[in-house]
Amino acid sequence: MTQDDTIIALATASGAGAIAVIRLSGKDAIAISSKLFKSIHGKDLTTQQTHTIHLGHIMDGNRTIDEVLVSLFKNPQSYTGEDVVEISCHGSVYIQQEIIQLFLRHGCRMADAGEFTLRAFLNGKLDLSQAEAVADLIASDNEASHQIAMQQMRGGFSGEIAKLREELLNFASLIELELDFAEEDVEFADRTQFKDLVERITFVLKRLIDSFAVGNVIKNGIPVAIVGEPNVGKSTLLNALLNEERAIVSDVAGTTRDTIEDEISIGGIGFRFIDTAGIRDTKDVVESIGIKKTFEKIDQAQVVIYLFDATQFKVQGSKFKVELEKIKNKYPLKPLIVIANKIDQVADTLIAEMQAEIPEIQLLSAKTGFGVEPLTNSLLKLINTGALRNNETIVTNTRHYDALLKAFEEMQKVKYGLETGISGDLLAIDIREALYQFGLITGNVTNDELLGNIFANFCIGK
Repeated sequence: MTQDDTIIALATASGAGAIAVIRLSGKDAIAISSKLFKSIHGKDLTTQQTHTIHLGHIMDGNRTIDEVLVSLFKNPQSYTGEDVVEISCHGSVYIQQEIIQLFLRHGCRMADAGEFTLRAFLNGKLDLSQAEAVADLIASDNEASHQIAMQQMRGGFSGEIAKLREELLNFASLIELELDFAEEDVEFADRTQFKDLVERITFVLKRLIDSFAVGNVIKNGIPVAIVGEPNVGKSTLLNALLNEERAIVSDVAGTTRDTIEDEISIGGIGFRFIDTAGIRDTKDVVESIGIKKTFEKIDQAQVVIYLFDATQFKVQGSKFKVELEKIKNKYPLKPLIVIANKIDQVADTLIAEMQAEIPEIQLLSAKTGFGVEPLTNSLLKLINTGALRNNETIVTNTRHYDALLKAFEEMQKVKYGLETGISGDLLAIDIREALYQFGLITGNVTNDELLGNIFANFCIGK
């Protein structure tokens, strides 16, 4: 994998804007920029200090393309560990393309997806888990996912893994040393201390593996299906949660004929609400397709909100309870929140009756907003955010999760081997495999295919 050339890409979002930033990285970044940049004060970029900004013009021969600010970051004090130049120009798409094409003609190459961060990793500025956190940070769309990505980018997760790996590596070295002196029957590694270390590593791995359940929903959002009969107020509830008229609301049953999805952040956690077509027997072909999709969305959702019309409880209460039991029986492990809507239109005596027959119901008036806050609190209680509040390491990356599971399996083998007194050579094999899995997370163990898969998911310019 070569990185001798100089790469260039647009670092800001594509399209027109007030300002655009074009980034270069490589051994010739400053030299090429110096040829094409004319300082208003006559400065030579090649002689300027690192972390300085210079005003001037990008010139194509005698033609001025734009007035720009050029920022210099000399190696190794830069994001990539190489010489980096950032050109802040006006945000016209024409100007952006003219500058990039000019630099391409003078020796630069268009950067591949994630190549700036890849170079940062290859130059030791970031380990692999920190590099992956850069992509997560860019993609974060709520407070919780942003917090986790920042912690990982600062090395919180990789630091914990690196410490475990170092301690295990020290003991592995002693075990290997014993193998070199096998004929003399000597023991360099204290088995009691080693058992304590294995217990500690196993405990930490278990905690990290368990955190993935929380981390995954924080990173990807929690899908919540809003289900119930037609015209019970599902779309009104969705609008109340989103605080906008996202779904069409009318008194005509079956208005929602397809699922409507939107995402909001509650307490820093992303929730994706799915307003489904009403569940009922119908001869309408289009509506029946929507009802089929409703059950598909319930399958995909992690939380189900069952909504019924409080004003119809006297007449259809038994039917509501039958539908409720069907959902409970079909999805026994799925969190279910039962809501009586249109509560502003019923008497207190009926409210008491509903609460007696369905103790877990929550009261709501989606139209007035009454009960929306208790509902959002109930949703948050379903998520274990304790680790997030305590600033503990939370795993969100599937690749890391897979490596941790494999490392945990190997440590269980090591633990069993210590308990049964197996030979040091067999013990060393399991230790080496655990170390390999740790190395995959931080980048101590890599190959071109792994790096290609990881950085291909980055945006161009980062």
